Amino acid sequence: MIDWHNGTAPSQQEDEWSTEERSECVLAYIPVIYYSALLCVGVPVNILTLVALSRLAVRTQKALYIYLLALTGSDILSQLFIIFVGFLLETAVFHRDVPVLLLRSVSMLEFAANHASIWATVPLTVDRYVALCHPLLHRQISYPARARRIIVAVFTLALASGVPFFWWSDMWRVSRPPNNMDTALIWTHVTIIYFFPCSIFLVLNSLIILRLRKRQQQQMCHDESGQQLAVPGKLGKSTAMLLAVTSVFAVLWAPRTGVVLYHLYVSSVHKDWRVHLSYDLANMLAMLNTAVNFFLYCFVSKPFRAAVRDVLLFRGAPLHPRRPLHHQRTPANASTSSISSGTKRCQREVTPLSPKSAHITM
Repeated sequence: MIDWHNGTAPSQQEDEWSTEERSECVLAYIPVIYYSALLCVGVPVNILTLVALSRLAVRTQKALYIYLLALTGSDILSQLFIIFVGFLLETAVFHRDVPVLLLRSVSMLEFAANHASIWATVPLTVDRYVALCHPLLHRQISYPARARRIIVAVFTLALASGVPFFWWSDMWRVSRPPNNMDTALIWTHVTIIYFFPCSIFLVLNSLIILRLRKRQQQQMCHDESGQQLAVPGKLGKSTAMLLAVTSVFAVLWAPRTGVVLYHLYVSSVHKDWRVHLSYDLANMLAMLNTAVNFFLYCFVSKPFRAAVRDVLLFRGAPLHPRRPLHHQRTPANASTSSISSGTKRCQREVTPLSPKSAHITM
């Protein structure tokens, strides 16, 4: 048998050396109660969101709902692996007294689910940016089949990015100072989950807001000149939903990122009870992000509220999804024929009278 060194738990020598210095868990059983309540509320809510979004995806055939479905599914995976398996089973029930290989494997899956939950929002942000800033290009490249391929690629990369965290050290129990591998893993972690995606969110959301403000200024200028603007400058529901999701993520994950870097360079979670308390609270805030999207969708989107109402009232989804291309051709032809007939009618009305008819009229 292979003798695995448990890097996620302290060795006997480290435990004897730091028994008196180990920080206490000030919150006691509060995290267990909190995570249990979050799991009991978050999983049913996310399943409801999954069903409602799937109905909207079938009904509208929009890539937007494919990205939101991926985000909701990754949130469910994060709740199962991080909250249920990581916090409740391994820590609260078994007190980390499980095989080391299992601990490391679960740690790898936790990070993979976490990365997928965060990076599923990136293609959604890119899609909304292209839709607002390059609408003609968006009509060509944004469709459900391509969105599914993008999501498969994102989930594959997220699973691959979780492999290095097989060697992640448990900050609560490892008493030694962080070594070079810990430093590399921590910086990789905060870059993948916070700095890199937040940079993308900041840049694209700023461009979206600037474009909307420019449209509003153009609309005001056209209103003052008595003309009408063809493209409205108001904030759309999907864009408002995107801004809400990314803003909540940036706020809820900022404390955990700061505490992890503080643990790396200033004071250890294992030794300082204040850092221990801050790390516990930061984790609780970060995990809250997996359960709040349902309420954001309900607050912003009227179609989503209607879909949720249909699911709760056991109303069936429409039998035939909307097919925009085929349905738009017939009205277009009809409108063209009506315009041409109207043009011919106008031509007949404005045709000059012959001299004979003019003489009769006079």
